[in-house]
Amino acid sequence: MTSEQRWFDTAVSELADPQNQRVWSIIVSLFGDLAQKPAAQISGGALTRIIEPMGIKPEAIRVAVHRLRKDGWIESDRIGRVSRHYLTEYGRSQSAVVTPRIYARDPIPAERWHLLIAEEGTGTRALEDVMLSRDYTPIGRNVALGAGTPPDDHDDLLALEVSAQDTPKWVQDRLCTPEMREACRTLHDALRRVSQSRPAGWKPSPSEIATLRTLIVHRWRRVVLRQPDLPQTFYPADWRGPACRAEVFRLLDTLPRPDLDELNQSG
Repeated sequence: MTSEQRWFDTAVSELADPQNQRVWSIIVSLFGDLAQKPAAQISGGALTRIIEPMGIKPEAIRVAVHRLRKDGWIESDRIGRVSRHYLTEYGRSQSAVVTPRIYARDPIPAERWHLLIAEEGTGTRALEDVMLSRDYTPIGRNVALGAGTPPDDHDDLLALEVSAQDTPKWVQDRLCTPEMREACRTLHDALRRVSQSRPAGWKPSPSEIATLRTLIVHRWRRVVLRQPDLPQTFYPADWRGPACRAEVFRLLDTLPRPDLDELNQSG
């Protein structure tokens, strides 16, 4: 085994998400990063070459693809003995919704914020209904934080426009949980180790690039989509979000998206 192959195997191990190895979710990350355009297709062979190095067996890949077809995310066809998979219109639309947040290099938090406060007990139902259709961050059972001005349809909810002059630790811990901070820290450290140990002159194959990109995007997606873009005062001192974001794009920039034709044809 060459030093480059050893590094690749180690990088895959470092970047694999210790909390979420759901194959269907990995495939969603893969298509969202590499094949989100309407005509983009990934062959069954390429899908196996990308995902199998993660320690996932072909049988598990087939089961995950079947689930995604059943759920309306992916469609498949076959030309001769070659199967091809592509996102449905629904799958593309769902990917497009989160793409700006995943790939934002320098997000700018909203300048205006508001709180919605529900009456204890039955009043929380009204708050839950609003949160289902809009992007809110819960602070407690009956309080949620939202960007911009309050919505017009907030019957039975107290709406207050706020500015974060002082955010106590208990609020920081609600908005950015210890578990989320640890997930961000471990990803940041893994990215740094992978970047710093990368062999000089390493020339990856298209499928190796796709494997590493998928792992990075998948793990970053699970951090960034669970954490709203808030002003710095909302975050605890040990939050590594900006540093982790910088490492994500520093490594992705060295792994440009492979051409899908080359990816599908490479062995």
